[in-house]
Amino acid sequence: MKRIIVTSALPFANGHLHIGHIAGCYLPADIYVKYQQLKQRDVIHICGTDEHGVLIEMKSIKEQTTPQAIVDKYYPSIKASLTQMGIEYTNFSRTTKEIHYKNAQNFFLKLYKNGYLTPETTEELYCDKCKHFLPERFVEGICPYCGNIEARGDQCEKCGRWLEPTMLKNPRCQVCGTTPITRTTKHWCLRLDLLQPQIERWLETKTEWRENVTRFVKQWLKEGLSPRPVTRDIAWGVPVPLNEANNKVIYVWFENLIGYISATQEWSPEHWNDYWGQKDTELVHFIAKDNIVFHAINWPAMLMGHGDYILPTQIPANEFLNIEGKKISTSRNWAIWLPEYLETFDPDPLRYVLTMNAPERGDVDFTWDDFLAKNNSELSDILGNLVHRTLRFIQNYLDSKIPYPASYTTEDEQLLKKIELTRDKVGAHIERFEFKSGLKEIMALVKEGNRYFDYNKPWEQNNRTNTVIYVSTTLIANLAILLYPFLPFASKSIREMLNLQVEAEPKPKSSGGNDLKDFAWDIIGKFKLPGGVSIKPPKVLFKKIDKSKIETEKQKLSPTNPTNSTNLTNSTKTLTPITDNRNQVTYEDFKKLDLRIAEILEAERIEGTKKLIKLKISIGDEKRQVVAGIGEAYSPQELIGKKIVVVANLEPRTIHGEQSEAMLLATTFGDKLSLIIPDQDIPAGSIIS
Repeated sequence: MKRIIVTSALPFANGHLHIGHIAGCYLPADIYVKYQQLKQRDVIHICGTDEHGVLIEMKSIKEQTTPQAIVDKYYPSIKASLTQMGIEYTNFSRTTKEIHYKNAQNFFLKLYKNGYLTPETTEELYCDKCKHFLPERFVEGICPYCGNIEARGDQCEKCGRWLEPTMLKNPRCQVCGTTPITRTTKHWCLRLDLLQPQIERWLETKTEWRENVTRFVKQWLKEGLSPRPVTRDIAWGVPVPLNEANNKVIYVWFENLIGYISATQEWSPEHWNDYWGQKDTELVHFIAKDNIVFHAINWPAMLMGHGDYILPTQIPANEFLNIEGKKISTSRNWAIWLPEYLETFDPDPLRYVLTMNAPERGDVDFTWDDFLAKNNSELSDILGNLVHRTLRFIQNYLDSKIPYPASYTTEDEQLLKKIELTRDKVGAHIERFEFKSGLKEIMALVKEGNRYFDYNKPWEQNNRTNTVIYVSTTLIANLAILLYPFLPFASKSIREMLNLQVEAEPKPKSSGGNDLKDFAWDIIGKFKLPGGVSIKPPKVLFKKIDKSKIETEKQKLSPTNPTNSTNLTNSTKTLTPITDNRNQVTYEDFKKLDLRIAEILEAERIEGTKKLIKLKISIGDEKRQVVAGIGEAYSPQELIGKKIVVVANLEPRTIHGEQSEAMLLATTFGDKLSLIIPDQDIPAGSIIS
């Protein structure tokens, strides 16, 4: 039996996950792994958090804490979000573990001894005010290729070019904003130039890779590879294991890739090398396009230079997911955060929408209106309807027992045969990493099931009724397996309603028999339900979503939304120059605002949310209702009686189904939110001028 290692790009432990992360690599990897498990193949899914590098150190400086505190804060959030989305791993590790430190250092030394890591003295940017060198993310400036004014020191997100900090025009320190100087330092470089011929020969064999990956890599090779520094002058990271490299760490892009091996070794100290050291093992890396250069050039070069491990078999890189027509920006809070999504909605609808809109061939757009339509019109009205109408009929008219079929007509046999045909089509799509096409095939089968049900009209209670219901129920039972890689929660619900075994999820094991407890891909279409078995009361598989909830989610994306700053603490709030983020207004414009002192009379948390609190306030003789996203900073009880500042003449808006008739003023810094409160006991209704 062949072995398969599946990895997902290690997420940085410097913030919560958003839906772009899920669409980029974590969901497609999970679909692929669940399918391979159903095929009863020996597959392991490896991932973990990337916990070193300048991003972590920068965040700790801005938040005045330690890098370890940052990664300890976000590791549980990232792991919980993935688990709640139904994304499962054989091992989900961390790069701050001792086993990874040892592996990264040993890997470094092996390449050094093999002659693929050599020292080089270079000129690098240095901040004389902060008193340290400025590696990649510590510096911003103008891209020398496309003119992007917000290019980073390691890469330009606009044109995708790989950069060095010294290549930027008009560079500035990310921490203090000053212009850096240059100083001499010594670094060790990966000799990509020496390994390029070997990389080119290897890439010639990858004829089935996605075109976006091969095009990107060929362009790099055409320009010629050059030595790439793999050490950094920062404090946070894996120390370089050389005596002459005091106070240097291994560059995060180099050591985090080794995290795949570390996580496998942590999972199975005895058998990890049965996967990484065997030539017949397939190594599949799921990534987004910004990681192509690291996984398709750097990582294979590192593995070639080391010599003891397998090379990647497939690198199905996705393009980017945009939101409402705009690129995701965590700094501007233009993102849909996973923890917040999961507070309001179920995971399967998002899995469905992100798969149907997967950025497999190009950037795609996520919109809340499309999410609403797909949930209500496709999941609820098509898939959910087939399941519910069939099982409800069994409950109401057949004493909750699956009927025995009579003789099959040609139409019955055609539908049952189509289950097997769909299984083969979906399997072929998944093997080619075409998850969107695979899910579309399943939904086409569901639509065929609804047409079959409608055409045969079992409600007329004729001699066809039992057979039609039996065939429809058999279709639903097989759909439970077909849907498992894509919609695992719906799959489990269907099995529960059919009173089939749900305790054991698919694992590599021998197949056989026709009982659904085997839960294997190859029994799809062959499985026949036993007649006379009782089902459980049917439940609604997908709840319809009210449009007001979608409007609330849209408002959260608005920079002017009063709850926007407290949605999550992913984006670090720092003091910035006023002219950087505000346009000047005239005195007459300011006079249009009616700022008043208000007193909070009542406060209660809005059911189903953690952040939204509904307030009853007094503005002099007038009483109003306000909805504010301050529930993580204040409890309802402590708010009652407080005097606050509100914008009294702001037009009303609906937030989470509740009318908000004013906007309170608050400020945030880092993770802290504070209401603007007068320092004296001023009567409610007083005008602020």
